[in-house]
Amino acid sequence: MKNYAFNTMLLLMGLSQAAFAEPSPELVYNLKGTIVKIHTVTSTGGQGSGSGFVAAENLVATNCHVLSNAVGVNIAARGETYTPVGIRADWKHDVCILRFEYLTLKPATFSDNENLTYETSTFSVGFPGGAAKPLTTIGKIKALYAMDDSYVIRTSASFQMGASGSPLFDDQGKIIGMNTFKSPGTNGYFYNVPAKWIKAAMLLPEADKITKTASPFWDAPLEKRPYWMQVVLPMQAAKWQDLLAVASDWKSQAPNDPEATYYLALAQQNLGELQHAKTNFQKVLTANPHHTSSILALAKMARAQDNQSEFKDFSKMLSALDHEALESLDLPGQ
Repeated sequence: MKNYAFNTMLLLMGLSQAAFAEPSPELVYNLKGTIVKIHTVTSTGGQGSGSGFVAAENLVATNCHVLSNAVGVNIAARGETYTPVGIRADWKHDVCILRFEYLTLKPATFSDNENLTYETSTFSVGFPGGAAKPLTTIGKIKALYAMDDSYVIRTSASFQMGASGSPLFDDQGKIIGMNTFKSPGTNGYFYNVPAKWIKAAMLLPEADKITKTASPFWDAPLEKRPYWMQVVLPMQAAKWQDLLAVASDWKSQAPNDPEATYYLALAQQNLGELQHAKTNFQKVLTANPHHTSSILALAKMARAQDNQSEFKDFSKMLSALDHEALESLDLPGQ
């Protein structure tokens, strides 16, 4: 229990207390001046909408899938409408940059910090459901998935159609990502592409029209999607042997990835391989003391084994990170 006692001490000293911060109304108000609503028209006369934000002077970032079927595009912000004159597109990563002339909107600021931490506060501002005015959603970083040269960010804040392209801010109001897609199912996960991909797309060659050259990585056939996407459906369906197979493949390809170890442990736990599961959850927690899902799993195992000392330590860790996870320990059947 030495590692857990140390982790508990760090958490209770307040190293994660920023996770509970909410943005001030003044900060949100100022950031709304960087947010735009995307309007599209398709070749059949249909209309679509999405969100975007001013990433630099005369440049607006959004998701490529917002634009993929469009023959006409404009943006609206604060009563004004603007038409782009060029596009820079990274279709694989679902990041598109629209260029305008004489755009009078203020750019948002990107965070310089690429070392993000689980359970820290985030918020986004966009147009979920095609809302008339930009709305704010608040959440926390729940997972970081290694991909290419960065990390896809999963947050606890849900978003709807129309919010694709919304900026994801840290608690200082700086860009760390962009709302992009969710997993299938009623208890879906919500993913954001990282700021690093957005900044890279701003440097791509420009075209004068929208020409789709690839599908986004998240829309590939299931077997070609990243492992962190492949694990979701068997987990939701409680198909633990299928989850074990995917997680084992993931673990063999990325032996040092804590998320691969977590899903392997989750499958083992539900297949009754409790000692293997506990060992792997412990490995996750050693690598990432803020991994709430592993802490919750270990707390449940400690309670089932009537290990009051471990249960108390894990409960304290949850209290410092995620009160909802802590409360779930008291739910019937947990």
